[in-house]
Amino acid sequence: MASKRERREKARLRHLQRQGLASRQEETAEENHESHPGHPDKSHKSKHDFLSRFKAPLKHIYEKEYKKLFIITIVLFILAVAQIGYQVYSTGDFINKGVALKGGVTITVPNVNYDSNELESYLRGVFSGKDISIRTLTGSRGTQSFSISAEITTPEEIAKLESDISSKLNVTKDQYTANYVGSSLGADFFKQTILSLIIAFCAMALVVFIYFRVPIPSLIVIICALADIIETLAVVNLLGIKVSTGGIAAFLMLIGYSVDTDILLTTRLLKRKEETMEESIYSAAKTGLTMTITAIAAVLVALFLSKSAELAQIMTILFIGLVFDILNTWIQNMGILRLYLEIKAAKADKDNSEENERSEEDNA
Repeated sequence: MASKRERREKARLRHLQRQGLASRQEETAEENHESHPGHPDKSHKSKHDFLSRFKAPLKHIYEKEYKKLFIITIVLFILAVAQIGYQVYSTGDFINKGVALKGGVTITVPNVNYDSNELESYLRGVFSGKDISIRTLTGSRGTQSFSISAEITTPEEIAKLESDISSKLNVTKDQYTANYVGSSLGADFFKQTILSLIIAFCAMALVVFIYFRVPIPSLIVIICALADIIETLAVVNLLGIKVSTGGIAAFLMLIGYSVDTDILLTTRLLKRKEETMEESIYSAAKTGLTMTITAIAAVLVALFLSKSAELAQIMTILFIGLVFDILNTWIQNMGILRLYLEIKAAKADKDNSEENERSEEDNA
């Protein structure tokens, strides 16, 4: 029995000696690597040092100065609200309505070779006082299509418009498509779409409250989604995009895109157990940013390859909203949630210390 114990002890000592020798060899290799400037891994190390030079300050700002980053999202939100307010003051509407929402005609002419600015100037001269715009779509093979929108509702004016377009572009009636929307129908449809947008947002808010069952984190998610929509709307107004039915659908889709990353981040932070707060944030960001960047890539491909004005408008609105969602989720939402959890933890520590003091006084 003693001989077995001695053999085990000798084997254990040999194992420790081998480990010590291996560690000394690794240390020697690292010293040789640093002492030989011509080592083949030097470029990799210098590249790593170059990246870490920028990564460390950014990480410090994101982790330690996150309260100051609020200024970015707060300024963006204030500017967006100011733009929408000015839009209402100057036009009477908070959005630039397209023909489908206020009435008129939209004529789509494929495969044209004509100057769109010249055609638009001509039509505005003929139909003075009418809102006329032309959107040019370029296909994957370089072909151009015109989407001509005009705030014209009377049959005589519509016939005149179609005649002028046919003569200018040298096309026949069967070579283009025309969609007509009455002014009253457009106004009713606009009210219905806005109502559906409000109902969808309220339903989303209800689901968030039911899922988390905590008022403040749920409210943070809702505020972030609202900020995405308001800021996107402000940029759409600044770009002069006349929103159609497809544009309203894009805002509906944006609610879903905005909420998913917010719920991901909130869930990781509220239900973390073994991870630290920073580890939970980075883990959620890795997944959430991958989702958002993938969506942006798909949207850009559809935007540049689309020949449809309706689809191009949807993709443009989604692209703007997804960019804002990155800022609002990973700066605004993250910062407010982190501040909320830190205040909650400090309050819990204070309550525990007071309870311990009371228990000690009772024991004394």
